[in-house]
Amino acid sequence: MLKNAILFIILLFAPGQLKAQASLKYDTTHLIKEVVVTYQADKLTPVTFQNISGKDLKAKSTGQEPSYLLLETPSITVYSDAGSTQGYSYFRMRGIDQTRINISLDGIPLNEPEDQGAYFSNYPDIMNSLSKIQVQRGIGTSKNGVASYGGSIQLFSPNLYDSTYTTIGLGYGSFNSHRVFGEFNTGIKNNKAFYTRASQVYSDGYKYNSSNNSQSVFMSSILIYDRSTFKINALIGHQQNQLAWLGVSEALIDKDRRTNTNENERDNFTQTLIQLQHSWHLNNVSTVQSSVYYIFLNGNYDFNMNSFLGLPSTNELYNYAFRSNFIGIFSNYTFSKSLFNLTTSIHGNIYERRHIGSEKTHGELYENTGYKKELSVFTKADYTISKLTFFADVQARYASFDYHGDVPLSKLNWYFINPKAGLSFEVNNHSTLYYSIGKTGREPTRNDMFESNDNLLADGQAHAIIANTNPEYVVDHELGLRHQSGKINLNVNFYYMSFNNEIVLNGQLGPNGLALTNEVDRSYRTGAELNINFKINGNIRLINNSSYNYNQIKEQIQTFTPVLTPPIIINQEVNYSRKSYLIGLSARYQDRSFINFANTAQVNQYVILNARSQYEIKGFQFAIFVNNITNTKYFNNGYVEIDGTKKYFVQSPTNFYTSVKYAF
Repeated sequence: MLKNAILFIILLFAPGQLKAQASLKYDTTHLIKEVVVTYQADKLTPVTFQNISGKDLKAKSTGQEPSYLLLETPSITVYSDAGSTQGYSYFRMRGIDQTRINISLDGIPLNEPEDQGAYFSNYPDIMNSLSKIQVQRGIGTSKNGVASYGGSIQLFSPNLYDSTYTTIGLGYGSFNSHRVFGEFNTGIKNNKAFYTRASQVYSDGYKYNSSNNSQSVFMSSILIYDRSTFKINALIGHQQNQLAWLGVSEALIDKDRRTNTNENERDNFTQTLIQLQHSWHLNNVSTVQSSVYYIFLNGNYDFNMNSFLGLPSTNELYNYAFRSNFIGIFSNYTFSKSLFNLTTSIHGNIYERRHIGSEKTHGELYENTGYKKELSVFTKADYTISKLTFFADVQARYASFDYHGDVPLSKLNWYFINPKAGLSFEVNNHSTLYYSIGKTGREPTRNDMFESNDNLLADGQAHAIIANTNPEYVVDHELGLRHQSGKINLNVNFYYMSFNNEIVLNGQLGPNGLALTNEVDRSYRTGAELNINFKINGNIRLINNSSYNYNQIKEQIQTFTPVLTPPIIINQEVNYSRKSYLIGLSARYQDRSFINFANTAQVNQYVILNARSQYEIKGFQFAIFVNNITNTKYFNNGYVEIDGTKKYFVQSPTNFYTSVKYAF
């Protein structure tokens, strides 16, 4: 099997190499553009999306978790375990949790196939290296990896065609938070380019004993031929956290808001990603883009059962260790001529993750391994007639899960056909109307099936206890308007998402601290979203990202609102810039949201104010960030224990961060 895989990879990448050997001459008139990933949307694609430029990312990046940069786009909520912006943080889009959001880097799926989560904390300071992010809300266009069930976050690697530069950065802020990084880009020289960035990030965390200590290195290199390019990305991250994933009761919060009910728990994870990309321009209208990738994860985390149960700690301490290998390959053929564009793609990967559970005094308790395989193909096309662009996209996807442990489980298989269609109408040179409808299906995660148990349990007849193996489906309608002129950039859209067998959070935590879910018969999410960037004059700019939603779950005769889904979110920012100086003030209003199925417990609404100031002189950039200026006391997440006790995640009070960068 390995020999066949190696032969396939050679055949996949060799044709462009054989063609390209004839010419290594550097010719700027025929310079092949940076490899473009074919899953992103453009202004005529009838899906809801928003781009965040690399420049904006760097301006606001302080080493914080990427979730906090996504927070400034519509329909995003975020909370962190430690209460600060480093360490573990999680986001939800339209109230849909992170395991149902497709996250990728240059087409590589970053979601772990078993639990379908993507952990940015394993790649600290990654936003400091990206050339762009595209956020697609709703099912969007077809992607590699897990289903774009609630949306997708596409990350794009550094642009190696930038000119030569070196940047060194230092930063320090509240809770002993600091970052040191350096990056270097050669620019294109002799048909080659190389980029590297190394970062060290640390924070004590707002809660007691919730520190984060992380390092990462991002390297990227490109080799340019006449009609072909090869690019290698390598990303290595390591992080060690003191854990703080348990909520805290109101009684303890009232005594000390920094209380951390996790005791003596730590984690230690290392993750490595390597990708080889190849882009081959067959002719002026056809391109083949191919990639092979490998992701390795190794690490473990502690679990204090007594802390979880609210009892005094003893010497008893559990540990869960993981070691995974994830290898995949994909290839896209793109044809683009005049008013017609066609892309067809194939993607496959295999994944295995070993789980070992142990206890400090008793040693190893169990070992099991999960195996996940995926194969998908899609074809998408758009055709423009006058001012109308017709769009169609259909994906066939197969996924399987196999399990080897002390309880036997038959292999599980899922098959999906995911169709999408839409049209856009160019009202004029500045405005485009669009509508799309699409359907996608998604298999349950291992945690959904195992009820968050790390080792599969058996009943009295030694049969595996499986909570749910049924896939969930969504039909997504998107209607929107995009307008861009000299002073204003406006995106407004309406959506209606109808779900079948949706797997939703029920507001409780299970063993290992993992959130418990329930399958519900029918549910829907609907709302409106706004993104507007208005340049009042040469110095003042207003930016607004807002959303309103109305969501309902219907289960038998009961109707209730999904948990952690605030109906109104408003982000308002005003920036004043002049020459090399910028000052900005932003406000966020987040409405209340429920934290249990019964809709009897909630996190309250809140308003927070943030400010930043930036000054540049002779290659130096000085910046200061002040967050939660009014010292608002608020929660962003919570849950309800079986006995009715409400637990909350406290977020940090007024805090600051200062940074200096030198570029040359």
